[in-house]
Formats: sequence, C-alpha cells, structure tokens
Amino acid sequence: WTNDPNGLIYLDGEYHLFYQYNPFGNQWGHMSWGNAVSKDLFAWEHLPVAIPEAGSVMAFSGTAVFDRDNTSGFGTAEVPPLIAVYTGHQAGREDKRIAYSIDRGRTFTQFGGNPAIDLNVAEFRDPKVFWHTPTKRWIMVVALATEKKALFYSSDDLKSWNKISEFGP
Repeated sequence: WTNDPNGLIYLDGEYHLFYQYNPFGNQWGHMSWGNAVSKDLFAWEHLPVAIPEAGSVMAFSGTAVFDRDNTSGFGTAEVPPLIAVYTGHQAGREDKRIAYSIDRGRTFTQFGGNPAIDLNVAEFRDPKVFWHTPTKRWIMVVALATEKKALFYSSDDLKSWNKISEFGP
C-alpha cells in the first residue's frame, strides 16, 4: 500500500522520493516512509524503508530539506544532513517529528527531542519546511485540518520551533 509522496528533493545527482507506505501489505496501516531514488525520473531504485513505524507511532505526511549549513548540528560542515520533518500519528493524535540522514537518505536517525511540536490534537498534518533567506531561519507551514487553519512556525536549528502566525479559517 502506497500513498502521498513526501520529501521530494534533488540532492547529489539523485531525485529522492519518500512516500507513505505499508511495508506489510496492500491495505492501509503501519504507515512508514518508503524510499526510492532516480537519476533521471524514469528509472527508480527502491531502497529500504526510510522511516519505519516505531512502536505505536506511524509516519504520515511530511517534507525533506537539505540542511546545507548544518544549522541543526546533525551533520558536519563536510557532510550536511538531509532532514525529514513528518507527522507522527498515534492513537488519534498527530505531532511533528524530525529524523535526519548523513548518508544521502539511505538511513535516518530519529531526533532525541521528538516530538518537536505536539499540540495534543488530531488532524495536525502535512508539514512543509523551507529556508527563508531574508530572516536566516527555517519556516514550517502545517495544517490544522479540522479547524481549517494553517499554522506557521520558525526555527534557527530545525529542532526548536516557535509559532509565529496562523491563517484561517
């Protein structure tokens, strides 16, 4: 079972496609992030699961960014990390989680401070993250679907997030 493409990014000569995936069957459940790479967008190499379901926490929608300047400290100046920001889903609640890779997206390590953002609500999903050059910080836009709102957060290091605004309903 596959769904929602996440973390679409071009890095070091490869297109990366992460996607919601049930590694145990063709029905919904056990949501994890599948992983595939391509050099030309036509031929894809499937890799092992990038972010597996961990305990009761499934990996839902998210994004991936390249932390070129290693603002997170997860990598080094020579080997900056690829960062996944995704929705952790458990028991009807959703939060934001961080995982990082220092091997070009082949394996990911969970951030020890997860969840990075937890509002203790359901339907808190679809984080999109980007670097905002004028303010030299990361910006996250995330949906509160039931409330029909978009929340905006900022971070200097991709780990600590501050709510800066909201839009809607």
